[in-house]
Amino acid sequence: MEFEPVIGLEVHAQLLTRSKLFCHCSTQFGASPNANTCPICLGLPGALPILNREAVKMAVKAALALGCRINSPSIFARKNYFYPDLPKGYQISQYDLPLGEKGCVTVFSGDRADTGKIINRREKSFGITRLHMEDDAGKSIHEGGSENAAKSSVNLNRSGVPLIEIVSEPDFRSSQEAYDYLIHLRKTLIYLGVCDGNMEEGSLRCDANVSVREKGALTFGTKVEIKNLNSFRFLQRALDYEIARQRRILSEGETISQETRLWDESGDRTFPMRSKEEAHDYRYFPEPDLMPLKLDPDWIELLQRELPELPGPKMRRVMEQYDIPADDALFLTGTSVMAEFFEKCARISENPRASANWIMGDLAYNLKNSAKDIADCPVTSKQLADLIRIIDTGEISGKIAKTVFEEMFRTAEDPAPIIKRMGLVQVSDTASLEPVIDKIVAANPRQVEEFRSGKTKVIGFFVGQVMKETKGQANPKVVNDLLQKKLKGD
Repeated sequence: MEFEPVIGLEVHAQLLTRSKLFCHCSTQFGASPNANTCPICLGLPGALPILNREAVKMAVKAALALGCRINSPSIFARKNYFYPDLPKGYQISQYDLPLGEKGCVTVFSGDRADTGKIINRREKSFGITRLHMEDDAGKSIHEGGSENAAKSSVNLNRSGVPLIEIVSEPDFRSSQEAYDYLIHLRKTLIYLGVCDGNMEEGSLRCDANVSVREKGALTFGTKVEIKNLNSFRFLQRALDYEIARQRRILSEGETISQETRLWDESGDRTFPMRSKEEAHDYRYFPEPDLMPLKLDPDWIELLQRELPELPGPKMRRVMEQYDIPADDALFLTGTSVMAEFFEKCARISENPRASANWIMGDLAYNLKNSAKDIADCPVTSKQLADLIRIIDTGEISGKIAKTVFEEMFRTAEDPAPIIKRMGLVQVSDTASLEPVIDKIVAANPRQVEEFRSGKTKVIGFFVGQVMKETKGQANPKVVNDLLQKKLKGD
């Protein structure tokens, strides 16, 4: 029997506001424990919430970018549960009427071959069930692990930080599709400027609902939830493990238990957290201290017009406008800063293909090795474009250009002064190159005979010897032309 997975994702994204959702406390990450707190986010009696307008604006922009219908009014509700890092005893969320519903995103996704390479890339659409606002809980810290903690403490700085929860439809049929969707979602939120997408700091967190069913079946299998996946790699590994585990259980004629599981990175497995019998009854009811959120249609329309060019449309435009392959366009539009860098470089250099190659090659390599981001790159898009134009004029070779680029990255200097200072101008003068060619031809009679007997590929050997003799400064085209004449006896 062949089984297929059915996956849905619930993504929590912290909004990039300076203050919390219902109070004026700072959202600064890394502050001293419990420093960013007040009676409201501590849940003290009599403290009343005040809605953050900027958080609403960011949430609406995210909902619009994900194709959601905006509900007006939307209703805040109390989600009741006890946990040490939730001092109110409830979370202010949205339930029956969320801010946004029925969205859809189109993602460039593919399949993973046995080698791990992504193949068969294509556009796929995934539904968004809902997008709602809520305040975050605090954070429990367990020394020695959550199961055998010697000491536990609570940091409430995160309590009250504004969140949006984005719930997908169960549209994913592989871990790769879920992975690609999460990357696309993170990229979209960063493009909008509403979330920094930092998964290590908890700004973006993901829960996955997984079941398997007989291929072609219309009903879903028993759902298992995997909580608190805070990296793309963990998401993919956890899904692959869980899909394989459920397939194995069903193949043996046993049944899946509905439960919540956690990912164990060290053991490379999921393990039970709680069973369905222990599931929470959240007892949702409308938040009595907050009025229904009614939004002006003109304001929503204004926010719609303010949306930037989003990753999907930008990627498709880059592919078409610059004749760039899909995988390259995916990289070049990874962030809005990267996309702007590429487009400016392509425009100034008038050579989009070379611009893409340099950015994905030497630039990306140096950024990674120096732990820098494209926003902090010491080489500007104009400087790289100038280097490409110099190569295209034949002033320096591509090999020399790599040396120039390394110096540009180290010093942030323009390419022309570096070329002059290091004496790297390409030699195209035939009078200077002919004596070098004569010397190399005379020193290699066997290769000369091979060329003249029809083995013309040996000319590459002679070009290499000339380049070595001139320390890479000879113009390869001129060298090739001179060698052809010399070897043919013209």
